[in-house]
Amino acid sequence: MRKTITIFGSSVPLNNEDQYLVAYNLGKKLALNGFNICTGGFNGIMEAASKGAVEAGAEAIGVTVNLWGRNANKYVTKEIKCASLLERINKLIESGDGYVVLQGGTGTLLELAAVWEYMNKDLMKIKPLVCHSELWKTIVNKMNEQMKIEGRTIDLAKPFDTIDEIVDYLNNYFKA
Repeated sequence: MRKTITIFGSSVPLNNEDQYLVAYNLGKKLALNGFNICTGGFNGIMEAASKGAVEAGAEAIGVTVNLWGRNANKYVTKEIKCASLLERINKLIESGDGYVVLQGGTGTLLELAAVWEYMNKDLMKIKPLVCHSELWKTIVNKMNEQMKIEGRTIDLAKPFDTIDEIVDYLNNYFKA
């Protein structure tokens, strides 16, 4: 059975922008390595990852919420509709066997923080949580410094520089 990787990221990037292409390549490479994906189901990074995954033969789950009057992107193969933003975040977390955090803003930060805190407080089992971009690398490294001072588990979130490193890490994690 295919594992599902939940991908968090911005709805802003357009299909000719670098971050859109990063997400497309991630979705495609995950699919080619036997993973399905789950996203928030809308535009930008969510659409790009879904497109890449579906074109490579995987399922693309979209977890949507009717707050903005938008429809799921056309690459979503299975839509899960939620009544609230909090329900959506929790469903995105529940749906993932692992998580990848791509470029994003405060919504993506909230998603990263929720997964990280749930694992940190033993509210869910430890799953792979990886981040891509200089922004997340800085945040993860600073938070790990703070968590070390507090005597908490460090390295629950792992920063990576490339999509290939992320896919290799996830492959190795699930083969172990």
